[in-house]
Amino acid sequence: MSEQTKAPDGRNFAEEKKLIKISKASLLRLPSYLRYLYYKDAEGEISVSAAEAAKHLGLSDVQVRKDFAEVCSVSGRPRMGFEIKRLIRDMESFLGFDNVTEAVLVGAGQLGKTLLGYSGFSGYGLNIVAAFDIDPKACCTAVCGKKILPMEKLEGTVKRAHIHIGIITVPAAEAQSVCNRLLSAGVLAIWNFAPVQLAAPPDIPVKNEDMAASLALLSKQLKEALNNRPPEKKL
Repeated sequence: MSEQTKAPDGRNFAEEKKLIKISKASLLRLPSYLRYLYYKDAEGEISVSAAEAAKHLGLSDVQVRKDFAEVCSVSGRPRMGFEIKRLIRDMESFLGFDNVTEAVLVGAGQLGKTLLGYSGFSGYGLNIVAAFDIDPKACCTAVCGKKILPMEKLEGTVKRAHIHIGIITVPAAEAQSVCNRLLSAGVLAIWNFAPVQLAAPPDIPVKNEDMAASLALLSKQLKEALNNRPPEKKL
């Protein structure tokens, strides 16, 4: 299918694909595919097969082929595979990485400053334009060019700049009130790093990053791996 192919209602194929709903499991695999494709593209590779990608990522080639087909505008060719640059373009478009979304961050502590300084967000279509904090010493400073402002400027900044994403890196006790302020200012999605579940309207996507749960899972998997290792021989 050519890049200019139109859907029945006049949208181009890439726009049509954005309307497709895929499973959460498939959606979570797409960033892994993109990282692999970026690597292959940087190596100068032109095409990749589903079997090759599946082997590298520890997935089944049937699953990879299905995921590629759901979001990409062209089918793979026999013995040639999928064109890497086209795959990258279609996946970035499907995920919205080709449209930069601006965000604000609330809580300029150690974690907040680390996120402010991470340059990789731009590759995923995210630009943190400012941060906010209650600490007077932190305010009116900057991290990697991103200003840290007092909390009283939060709502005005969000409304004036039409910010759609709020990132929360405050202590658990303050997270819900910060979430409420962001939502009342017009934020449409929340990325929450505070160790608490937030209450939000059902039409507002909230992504909770539970580091304690991730560490617990990692510790459990490490314990199982150690238990499955053959006993070491004594010298």
